[in-house]
Amino acid sequence: MAVIDFFDRGRAINPTGVAYRTDDETWTFDEAGAMSCRIAHALLSAGVRRESKIAVLSPNAPLAWICVLGAWRAGAAWVPLNPANPVHENVRLLARFEVEVLFYHPDLAAQVAEMKSAATGVRHYVALAAGADDIALRRWTVDRPDTPPPVRFAMDDVVAVAPTGGTTGEPKGVTHTHRNLSVMVAHQLLAFEYPSSATAVNLAAAPMTHTAGLFSLQATVRGGEVVIVPGATPDLVLGAIERHRVTELFLPPTVVYRLLEVLEHRAVDTSSLRYLAYGAAPMSVEKLRAGLERLGPVFVGGYGQMEAPAAISFLRADEHVIDGAPAPDDRLSSCGRPSPLITVSIRDEGGVEVATGVTGEICVRGDLLMKGYYRDPELTARTIVDGWLHTGDLGHLDAQGYLHITDRKKDMIISGGFNVYPSEVEQVLWSHPAVQDCAVVGAPHPDWGEAVTAVVELNAGQHVEEAELIARCRERLGPVRTPKKVVFVDRLPRSNNGKVLKQQVRQEFWAGQDAKI
Repeated sequence: MAVIDFFDRGRAINPTGVAYRTDDETWTFDEAGAMSCRIAHALLSAGVRRESKIAVLSPNAPLAWICVLGAWRAGAAWVPLNPANPVHENVRLLARFEVEVLFYHPDLAAQVAEMKSAATGVRHYVALAAGADDIALRRWTVDRPDTPPPVRFAMDDVVAVAPTGGTTGEPKGVTHTHRNLSVMVAHQLLAFEYPSSATAVNLAAAPMTHTAGLFSLQATVRGGEVVIVPGATPDLVLGAIERHRVTELFLPPTVVYRLLEVLEHRAVDTSSLRYLAYGAAPMSVEKLRAGLERLGPVFVGGYGQMEAPAAISFLRADEHVIDGAPAPDDRLSSCGRPSPLITVSIRDEGGVEVATGVTGEICVRGDLLMKGYYRDPELTARTIVDGWLHTGDLGHLDAQGYLHITDRKKDMIISGGFNVYPSEVEQVLWSHPAVQDCAVVGAPHPDWGEAVTAVVELNAGQHVEEAELIARCRERLGPVRTPKKVVFVDRLPRSNNGKVLKQQVRQEFWAGQDAKI
């Protein structure tokens, strides 16, 4: 299937039903489909061709996502831009990925004005609504046909270039195709089951420039509704669940923790919720248990990478419980079994597959994989070897086939010759009721090379002594993996998508020293 076919299938099922909703506006499938067709015709008239790069710069908004649909309908490739990025970073992305057309929200007109002098490759700027210097979208598309243009698709055409990395050096661009995004959606459909009589109501709370946009496709293909809110705050998320009877959403673990905190003190009707997907970072088993007690078996754990998006494995909702009670820790700490349309292999440094239970690098093969890194064949060849994506993540498969992520290879701490996996230490720290979130890194040490160090963010109004956390870790992990120091911070650094920036945490300790940053 072409990626736009997922929308068109949903439209065929539910043409007059609501496809996208905010508190202020609704778009039916027919309305969104007609607008995406007009956008596609306008793009083609502007000289856009197969795999031309189209960027969208906007907060979460229905029309911004409909521009993505229009770009796909025209055969173009979407380049997501995050409005929370510094202007200079988005300028770099426009140049690096050769963007020709930029759609933007008029609230960001000042940012775009700064970008124009440097982003010389962009040929057309289109504002999503009136109020900016550039032409507004409705005027740009007026009198364009509201039927699909006759564009031919090949399954390996690039439909998205997803920026990743690039804090130093050139940003990488992961190229997605109709083929690998189709497999992603198929995996999601298998993990998120609905009876034929049920309507999927997806909540896009995380940025649609990232996981939330692609995650919405598996609701859309069912003819379901996507409720869009400006951000993933507990008030916005819980309000939308109650008001719009949301059945599914994706949140990073840090937002899940805050949601559970609020639910301790507030009565909210969450009975409509069937699936709360979490991923992008390790999840505290202790907090996951609390969530199961409060919300029931609605949690779905996921593991993926931008290079193999969203669906290398799923820990399905029913796998979180056994005989009505939360499953044991070794199940809850896993990220489920590998998805059915790919193959997962655990390999040693020499590329040889290891035995069950042995830790090695997680490698993945199948049509889920990216096409490659944008205009970087050397990096692509180092990352995909003989058809296997080398994820850079360490883990193992247990006897029941569940995949366990130990850590990123680059995050592993070598202290006194011993390997320490930060995620094991973080699980123990998360189990303390005062701890909101944490990051465990290796800090420089003159004798051991690296000393295990914990940076901890506490729950509001709570307190715990460093000695208590160290003792807790020593009791459960032994001396080698126990943090030698605990640093308390008001807030850990996070990405725009809520993921703790462990590299930035590590840099605070290694500044001015030779280090593996």
